[in-house]
Amino acid sequence: MRRSLGKGLAQLMGEESEGTVHELPISAITPSPTQPRQSFDESELEELAASLREHGVLQPILVRPVGHERYEIMAGERRFRAARLAGLASVPVVVKPADARTALEYGLIENVQRVDIAPLEAAAAFRRLVTEFGLSQDAVADRVGKSRVAVANTIRLLGLPAEVQDLLATGAITEGHARAVLGARSEARAVCVARRAADHGLSVRQTEALARGESRAIRLPVAAPDPDWERIAERLSERLGTRVSLRQGKHRGKLEIEFTSVEDLERVLEAIGIRLDPVP
Repeated sequence: MRRSLGKGLAQLMGEESEGTVHELPISAITPSPTQPRQSFDESELEELAASLREHGVLQPILVRPVGHERYEIMAGERRFRAARLAGLASVPVVVKPADARTALEYGLIENVQRVDIAPLEAAAAFRRLVTEFGLSQDAVADRVGKSRVAVANTIRLLGLPAEVQDLLATGAITEGHARAVLGARSEARAVCVARRAADHGLSVRQTEALARGESRAIRLPVAAPDPDWERIAERLSERLGTRVSLRQGKHRGKLEIEFTSVEDLERVLEAIGIRLDPVP
């Protein structure tokens, strides 16, 4: 039976963890190199650190022994970081022997359950469980309480072009948009679709249609004109003696300057301080 997300860690730790809480010095504990989550919000850590200074660490950190009086975090790195930030000398822990694969599972399950782990971080952890530790996608799904299809789709995100992955990592597009982009017929098309989704705030369904090449059926949302941008365009039009338009997208803008002939283009360029060298 598949574990539910509400009790995955508790099941993995088992009843043997009851009554085995110890206090360890922070200096004896190190973060895990297999921690799926690579970024921690500094402001959230500061808030948690302030709480820990007042109330202490109420929930123990799960660690595994990795040497003489040395321990590695399997779950609870956020609390550990906040405790260190708060200046605490020691933290409560549950010590549980485990191999590297189990440690990765603990960290992954904790992040899936308790925080919004970034899609690409989850994808990298899922793939590592498959390629490095030999688990099937079904087995990974069983451990994290997801369907096999969800695990497979998350791993597929790692096949997106680098620019699309960057848009996903920065929040310019959602995981749903990124999965829609996977339907594009080429990398160039995928990048183009992802850019348009980010710039125009397309829905996932619109992005899917665009990835399939159904661009004619998509009406791109038109942003309300910005008065400041309109004033800038008017001043440029007066300065250059031609029509100028400014378009503001969600993540980038576009400046368009009209000209009627080569001579008119040369005039506009000279007005902004650019002279074309004569063609030999």
